[in-house]
Amino acid sequence: MGKQIKFTKMHGLGNDFMVIDAINQHFMLNATLIQQWATRHFGVGFDQLLLVENSTRVDFKYRIFNADGLEVEQCGNGARCFAKFIFEKGLTKKKEITVETNSGIINLTLIDETLVKVNMGLANFLPTSLPFLIVDEQTFYPLKVGDETFSIGVVSIGNPHAVIKVSDVSLAPVEKVGKLIESHSLFPERVNVGFAQIVSPSQIKLRVYERGAAETLACGTGACAAMVVFRQRQEVADKVTVSLPGGDLLIEWNGKEKSPVIMTGPATTVFEGVISF
Repeated sequence: MGKQIKFTKMHGLGNDFMVIDAINQHFMLNATLIQQWATRHFGVGFDQLLLVENSTRVDFKYRIFNADGLEVEQCGNGARCFAKFIFEKGLTKKKEITVETNSGIINLTLIDETLVKVNMGLANFLPTSLPFLIVDEQTFYPLKVGDETFSIGVVSIGNPHAVIKVSDVSLAPVEKVGKLIESHSLFPERVNVGFAQIVSPSQIKLRVYERGAAETLACGTGACAAMVVFRQRQEVADKVTVSLPGGDLLIEWNGKEKSPVIMTGPATTVFEGVISF
């Protein structure tokens, strides 16, 4: 005890974050501390911790830690909150910024007080990009889980995703099957698992078991993953509303290998706080 950190609690469609300005505050993080802060009854409570840092390459560096304390490569809902945070805190006056992540460079545009557009970069369907320990690239892969075999699509949107097509997302075994696939031996760095129902060519319903955080109300990269997996098979259009338990995201991708995936959705500030440790 004795040190204090200012933070902001934010959410993107219920996927919630503790956001910290690590440019003007200096501190040491560890997994135990993150886990304590993430605990909803005894800490701040969040799905991910987001850090805003200086970058020597672009406008800012964006770091993400899951509730289990492990650092991950990307978080789409967090990216929208990141853009809103740095603008509200006066860290930039620009409404279009370029941000460095552990998976590459992304571009963020603050459209208005609530909406943010994120250029998520390119979708990568190569199994090695997740990694997924399968040699040959396919559109869908059979994956044996216990006594069942599921057909999954896989893609990296800066972080790894497996997508399962279901007929009714409300009945999907998200907790049971999601947990088993997340830690499946063919995904040595674990994987996020999406259960997706195609409602129409312009709408997908989705639930996501998020790596290191269990099922969440929304997952931005998961929404992108579901859309591009089905767009690759020409089952959906170039613009798709992805409906998650926490709300809707607009995902755009024209199906071309060198075209970026674009996500647009809200970012909300909940409260400001100071925590001692």
